[in-house]
Amino acid sequence: MNSIKETHFNFPGQTAFYKGKVRDVYTIDNKYLVMVVTDRISAFDVVLPEPIPYKGQVLNQIAAKFLQATADIVPNWVVTVPDPSVTIGRICDPFKVEMVIRGYLAGHAWREYSAGRRRVCGVSLPEGLKENDKLPEPIITPTTKAAVGHDEDISREEILARGIVAAEDYEQLEKYTRALYQRGTEIAGKQGLILVDTKYEFGKADGKIFLIDEIHTPDSSRYFYSEGYAERQAKAEPQKQLSKEFVRKWLIENGFQGKDGQVVPLMTKDIVKSISDRYIELYEQITGEAFIKPADDNVLSRVENAIKNALPSL
Repeated sequence: MNSIKETHFNFPGQTAFYKGKVRDVYTIDNKYLVMVVTDRISAFDVVLPEPIPYKGQVLNQIAAKFLQATADIVPNWVVTVPDPSVTIGRICDPFKVEMVIRGYLAGHAWREYSAGRRRVCGVSLPEGLKENDKLPEPIITPTTKAAVGHDEDISREEILARGIVAAEDYEQLEKYTRALYQRGTEIAGKQGLILVDTKYEFGKADGKIFLIDEIHTPDSSRYFYSEGYAERQAKAEPQKQLSKEFVRKWLIENGFQGKDGQVVPLMTKDIVKSISDRYIELYEQITGEAFIKPADDNVLSRVENAIKNALPSL
């Protein structure tokens, strides 16, 4: 009862419904999006079979906090947050790229580097780097946004050559991406964390660029603990991190990378609880606030009522 696997609501003025990997999105009057951040979890572009209690609330509340904290850099899509697991915002026409920015050599970039490749998304990397090393400067490594299947690496040059984003808009997206990452890095630093890498999504409405979706959450970002980072690097030890990478590593260790024929390993109650605990840990670490579990166990009813109460005031 305390997790949201899927929703099947019907709201006044509802004109469309979209079920994403982890979000259920309702369109209202073709003007607003009601985004329910469910407790589904995806890895390697596959939605895993078990929901993770409180994950949606963690993602939604962190995103809301950081969208508010960066509104002076770039306007964002949010109109109201009527429930811990819900955000309502304006409809934007999304750009068909995700702006990934990396300050450290970790995750996908490290996997590419360790395979011998020294260019990621058209960006050259120096020789002699180790996993989790700080990069000489943050690099932007965009991906295409796939409606189905895997997102794909793409370079700035390809984006412009293929007309995926107009040159003037893309230049602005890069500026916003660097400024947002700098702000996220500063906020994380105050909480004893390093913002290793993250991604941003943008859209346009009335000719204006808006920041959309979520930012600086454990689904869209990777964090290391600052304390002990240098010592662990010097000893070539794994970094203590807060991100979804631990889920990916657990899947890899159990023979799953989203490839054809592979089966998702059994997600026991202990595994599900451990993932939930890690999400709550990140919430408390990144926000500096205690995570509050809602008193109402009937989460679906709570969410539906919150949305219905919010819609008339839009």
